[in-house]
Amino acid sequence: MPGKLLFDSPDHKVYMFDELTPASAVQSNQFLIVHRGEGVLLDPGGHKVFAKLLSDISSYIPPNNVKYIFLSHQDPDIVASLNGWLMTTGADAFISKLWMRFLPHFGLDSQLEGRLHPIDDKGTIFDLNGCTLYILPAHFLHSPGNFQIYDPVGKVLFSGDLGASLGIDYYEVSDFESHKKYMEFFHRRYIASGKVCKLWARMVRSLDINIIAPQHGAIFKGREMVEKFINWIENLECGVDLLGESNYKVPS
Repeated sequence: MPGKLLFDSPDHKVYMFDELTPASAVQSNQFLIVHRGEGVLLDPGGHKVFAKLLSDISSYIPPNNVKYIFLSHQDPDIVASLNGWLMTTGADAFISKLWMRFLPHFGLDSQLEGRLHPIDDKGTIFDLNGCTLYILPAHFLHSPGNFQIYDPVGKVLFSGDLGASLGIDYYEVSDFESHKKYMEFFHRRYIASGKVCKLWARMVRSLDINIIAPQHGAIFKGREMVEKFINWIENLECGVDLLGESNYKVPS
């Protein structure tokens, strides 16, 4: 089958698609949650991913059974294919209220704009055919308007860019210490500050998490690996923490 099965029960399944990105582009993961025949598609990707992902998803669920499309933030590797998904499914799409008026720049047809809905800063809840999915605030990790999804049935936290790793050839982390080097540059440059990392860590420790699934690179599976990642993020210096006068000089 085309996707990797991250969680499997008679009523509830979670799929990961990690091999669709063209070699010239930043690798990105797409995810599908299916509960009792209805689905939510997470961060569906760019134009070059669309046709293959549509075909792959059709192996598991009729496209018209996709109820929601979740957009964690505004980057093109997440939202650029949105017009195609709204044209080929009956889904409603959700993104931070900060980015609603930016999506027409990606070619969103004006006739489809009514199916795009804003998420308030505090987050929200999706009812997926009886399954409650939590849309968690994750602002500045890295986008100013950013959200993550927590699936309490699969015990999966879909963390968007938080936890991203680049340049790897495996999909599950087995050695956290050796994996850190694939995360460090991205997090130090793209994540806003250590303050928001600490706030995030405090929030997610209240959840029962067995898998953290980022939008780029490998997943963290098992309670021990999840805790290692949360501890690492909680103590990370990044973004504005690392800036000084030397970063703001007129070029000569």
